[in-house]
Amino acid sequence: MGTDRRKDGRGRGLGLVALLGCGAVLLSACGSMPVTGDVKAVDASQPGDSQVQVYAVAPRDNATPNEVVDGFLESMTSDDPHFRTTRRYLTKKAAGTWKPNAFTTVLTKAPNRNDRPFRDSDRNATEATYTLTGEKVATVDEQSAYQPLAPTDYNQTLHLVRENGPDGKEWRIDHVPDGLLLGQSDFRRLYRSVNKYYFATGRSGGQSTLVADPVYLRSRTDPVTGMDTVTQSVRSLLAGPTSWLQPVVASRFPPGTALKKGVTSLAPDDRNVLKVPLDKKADGVGQRSCRMMASQILYTLRDLTSARVEQVELQRSDGSPLCVLGADQAEEFAPDGSSSGPDSQYFVDAKGQVERIPGSTKGSGTPEAVAGPLGDGTVRMGAVGVARDEQSAAAVSRDGTSLYVSSIVSDAELPPASVTSRSHDAKNRLSTPSWDGRGDLWVADRDRDRPRLLRLAGGTGEPQEVAVPDLDGGRIEALRMSADGVRIALLVTQDGRNTLKIGRIERHGPASEQQVSVVELRQAAPQLTDVTAMSWSGRSRLVVVGKEQGGVQQVRYVQADGSTSASGVLPGVNQVSSVAAADDEQLPLMAATSSDGIVKLSPGDNWQTVVKEGSSLVYPG
Repeated sequence: MGTDRRKDGRGRGLGLVALLGCGAVLLSACGSMPVTGDVKAVDASQPGDSQVQVYAVAPRDNATPNEVVDGFLESMTSDDPHFRTTRRYLTKKAAGTWKPNAFTTVLTKAPNRNDRPFRDSDRNATEATYTLTGEKVATVDEQSAYQPLAPTDYNQTLHLVRENGPDGKEWRIDHVPDGLLLGQSDFRRLYRSVNKYYFATGRSGGQSTLVADPVYLRSRTDPVTGMDTVTQSVRSLLAGPTSWLQPVVASRFPPGTALKKGVTSLAPDDRNVLKVPLDKKADGVGQRSCRMMASQILYTLRDLTSARVEQVELQRSDGSPLCVLGADQAEEFAPDGSSSGPDSQYFVDAKGQVERIPGSTKGSGTPEAVAGPLGDGTVRMGAVGVARDEQSAAAVSRDGTSLYVSSIVSDAELPPASVTSRSHDAKNRLSTPSWDGRGDLWVADRDRDRPRLLRLAGGTGEPQEVAVPDLDGGRIEALRMSADGVRIALLVTQDGRNTLKIGRIERHGPASEQQVSVVELRQAAPQLTDVTAMSWSGRSRLVVVGKEQGGVQQVRYVQADGSTSASGVLPGVNQVSSVAAADDEQLPLMAATSSDGIVKLSPGDNWQTVVKEGSSLVYPG
């Protein structure tokens, strides 16, 4: 039982026990134990149990170097306030300079210490060196931003010396790297993903849309600041967006704004009103800006508290109200651009015509042909992308050569092709198109001789080639745009396999001459060696179809920052060729398969067939 254990057979020798009714877990057998009542073993990495807390136990007198190293590593997995007990494993100098909040390194399992066991014959030694090893899979930086990594070897050194203590010389660590070192299960137990929200920049017409910026914060009280998770979230929001997203978003909080000094706990009152005391930086903010600031807090906390925050009151430094915003009033800033969003699905039927499953909150409406040439025309289509307002759609001909854009609510003639691929290979022509939240249309030309990412402003403009400087010889196989219009998910083909990458969309210059590029591509599912389909599912999550090394096809959720949860794997379904999810996560997940046609997965249900024949199923977007 307990936290992650070593693979070398020694373990840490420090078990975990839960004290029922106290919600506490003690590290090491040195902790005091109740003399009555039941004692129950627990899994420290068990998610969702907010009552279980892990407390560090100080090193025992005359602890061996092995025990000091094991105790220090174990203590890092605790809820030790200010890491006071954890620092007792360090020399006085190292305890004063160690920065546990500098960053976090995540390993597949708890670190191993590669060394010979310390024996009684070594008691006259004055120093010892230990090498910590493992497989590194992620880091969390000082901004709390998660960065997934392809599994790489981790190797770090701890150095111990004998230091004078109250009762004689004691072994202590005098050289320790900054930051925390955690196995995946401990990381998932201690941290949770939180979406902060900032406004997209460069929007036309004065529009303001919120963009999710995911970070990882402590699930309970942060040992360094003493703040609960809600307060941590507000503090992180005020500190500004993470470096990756910062070039394309902005905060309405004045630079340098912080919580009023001494605030470590924020909670809604019995009327679900959250009062947020700010410092002097925000005292002079106008009402419009204040309402936008309050909307940032409302959406950041929306999925965080057990009691829904219905209203946010921002306060000046003297405690007087700065502004008040209700949840219903914040809908104008909704991250998906709409409080409800579309709930219809679209697909290409066996005849190559576009059909709609209308008003299908349950994904079970009767399919009907869309209006216009895409629904009854003579050109057979193979893929479709529907604008988010559901007034028009873009369809690619079945041979992949031509992209057509047409109304799907009124009759008209099929217009000339907006984009044409010159590829001689049908498998390397145009991808399924996708629309962003700004109304722009995106498509990839997979021509091996001239691969391009193209954007059509407003869906009708002249195709503009978009620069993607970080492809490194890869080729875009498929793409999906986020609703906020600042992120793009790409399937990139390279060395015979597809990987999922997320890029940031940067726009420069006036709308009429705007230059657009996709920059800083980052891995979104490094644990999957081959990804075959993907779709955005909510504001900062994707559903992905792919395989792990040597594994079978699976459908799973991944966060936009590349992190995954233990509950991310979905029920299996055979031979998925495409997958579709909505911005509203309560709507069913849809998939097109080669064996069962189009199927749906509603929350808490199993896969069910919707249409026996059909392909290229999509939600608007």
